[in-house]
Amino acid sequence: MIQAVLFDMDGVLVDSEEFICKAAILMFKEKGLRVKEEDFIPFIGMGENRYLGGVASAHNFPFDALADKKRTYEIYQEITRGKLRPLSGVPEFIMKCKGKGLKIAVATSADEIKMNTNLSEIGIPATTFDATVNGLEVERKKPFPDIYLEAARRIGINPQNCLVVEDAISGERAGKSAGCKVLAILGSFRAEEFVLADWKTESLLAAPEDCLDW
Repeated sequence: MIQAVLFDMDGVLVDSEEFICKAAILMFKEKGLRVKEEDFIPFIGMGENRYLGGVASAHNFPFDALADKKRTYEIYQEITRGKLRPLSGVPEFIMKCKGKGLKIAVATSADEIKMNTNLSEIGIPATTFDATVNGLEVERKKPFPDIYLEAARRIGINPQNCLVVEDAISGERAGKSAGCKVLAILGSFRAEEFVLADWKTESLLAAPEDCLDW
């Protein structure tokens, strides 16, 4: 039976894709490379190393993970200040989880600085959750199951009793590979692209009741 909910962050709790993409574009522009929004689509949900590094590789452009991420996050923090909001239904869904006595955790491929920035900006700080896991804390990123296995371990719940909430195909695969059930949030990908999810919804506000009752 369900005992915990493990949330991805970007595209689930907050829509920051527009801002991280813009920050990345500006970072590459400073280095002399012009890239487009669509260049980043294949790397959504895989963490910033892959998000930035994949685009650089596709353009045969040098990539310094530490320096380029640092600059991207500096730009990101500047352009997101006061502009991020929780996605529809997020506060209500979290309250519903807590009301049912479920443990909750965040498992994001983003680095810690981005995770804390996002959660603070939307008014749902990291302390809201029983545990958080960021992309710096696991070696293998989504679609590998490691981050969800670690989140379940930290809250002391068997992955088979966890619901993963995801908006990316790589995250869907990670959740199912970990042995969890998956609720897919539509937006970044179409419904027909989620072939493994147990439930699909347009938003957490419209999430089916049985996803928290099994």
